Amino acid sequence: MKYLAVPIAAILFLLSPLSAQERPLPDLKTFMPEVRKRLQTDQSLQSSYSYVETRRERKMDGKGRATSESVKVYENYPGLPGEGRYERLISEDGRPVPRPEVEKQDRERQQKAEEYAKRLTAQPEKERAKQTRDYDKARREMAEVVDDIFRVYDIKMLGRESLDRHDAIRFSLTPRPNAEARTSDGKMMRHFTVMAWVSETDYELIRLNVEAIDTVGIGLGLLARVSKGARIAFERRKVNGEVWLPASASYSFNARVALLKMLRRDATLEFSNYRKFTVDTSATFAPPAQ
Repeated sequence: MKYLAVPIAAILFLLSPLSAQERPLPDLKTFMPEVRKRLQTDQSLQSSYSYVETRRERKMDGKGRATSESVKVYENYPGLPGEGRYERLISEDGRPVPRPEVEKQDRERQQKAEEYAKRLTAQPEKERAKQTRDYDKARREMAEVVDDIFRVYDIKMLGRESLDRHDAIRFSLTPRPNAEARTSDGKMMRHFTVMAWVSETDYELIRLNVEAIDTVGIGLGLLARVSKGARIAFERRKVNGEVWLPASASYSFNARVALLKMLRRDATLEFSNYRKFTVDTSATFAPPAQ
């Protein structure tokens, strides 16, 4: 029987399905156009959802040790047209925000909503035209940034990995020498290398790791200079089986501000409790914390 073990094992191996890594990788020329179609700001995707965002920020000393930490928890709701999202602070450093402060936030939000409703009633065509212009402008700007991604980076397909039960294709993005970016975001890209993981079936970004390869000037180089080695990480997950949305983000950096003060920061952001935002939920918010 022992002499049968080797051929039986060989037959089982031949009959077994190919592993994720042994399967041929997708064709880059047909895969990337599908990915490109789905590249858009997560802010636009989140516009139909409310969620909870937990922000942890640590201040570090010169040896990388945390000297202080702040933790803030927000309930995050879609914003009014032309405005940012409504961030409702509900907890800070483990302590619920007092009810009067939460109610004050809600009153200010309600006032803005009523002012918008009055403008929409008084001049509906003007307001809708403005919304259309703003939307078209944001869409154009995002398209220009996406164009710069493919203009700035040399993109290589490296392999296949399993992430959160999804087959993901891993890519490296390396800035091309003397790449000519046309947007401010594109010009910033030239200072960073990227590793990206994309769902093989959905063509959606799952994970992103970014690292600064040299010192980067922010604010025309006058306000701050972020040191080489700064890192950003970002992960997304599929929500309700229908849309990919942010799950977590983190960053760490050293920066010299105005050539004088050195800042060292480390932070994480977590996104949870996604809920579809409807007309019914838009009128009211959850009761404030006790």
